[in-house]
Amino acid sequence: MRFVDDAAAAVLAAAKDMLRRGLVEGTAGNISARREDGHIVITPSSVDYSAMTLDDMVVVDADGAVVQAADGRNPSSEMALHLACYRAFDDIGSVIHSHPVWATMFAVAHEPIPACVDEFAVYCGGGIRCADYAASGTPDVGHNAVKALEGRAAALIANHGLVAVGPRPDKALHVTALVERTAQIAWGARALGGPVPIPDEVNTNFASVYTYLRANPS
Repeated sequence: MRFVDDAAAAVLAAAKDMLRRGLVEGTAGNISARREDGHIVITPSSVDYSAMTLDDMVVVDADGAVVQAADGRNPSSEMALHLACYRAFDDIGSVIHSHPVWATMFAVAHEPIPACVDEFAVYCGGGIRCADYAASGTPDVGHNAVKALEGRAAALIANHGLVAVGPRPDKALHVTALVERTAQIAWGARALGGPVPIPDEVNTNFASVYTYLRANPS
């Protein structure tokens, strides 16, 4: 089981950085990290990232029961998505759900984001799939996302946004930013005649690097 040292501080730092990068607005999206004891630190519901502090972090157990929370603080409404990812993948320590504009355009269109940039398959494992649609906040969001995440560091959530996983919040945020950048590049390439695919064997080799990096994070 992969966990994150000083998980609350790591989650808060990533939340502030996510807002700074414009990958989320206001109180949308959510970030979590797994502690050594198996509990999950997750951002609270309905608290603006710009004002969020360590005291706002909520701790839940692997089943979602609240272990620690300040008065008036509740875990994110998408907690079930995070828990589904941790149950499915022992090798991740963090989950980030965000609403970046370009990636969400692909999610609304139910279209995958192709691995058309060299570094994409290295850090994401290959093209980013779009999960089957499920209503926000329902268990099916997590169930569908887990299937789309198999062998990948991210997946589109249909008509909603993006989920990324990694060993730590900063790594999952790097994936989030890379997916958003690649979505914008792929969209722009369509105006120039469409993205030219990277040869399959090259992407396969890059994906094997991702597999190694996922098992041996720096």
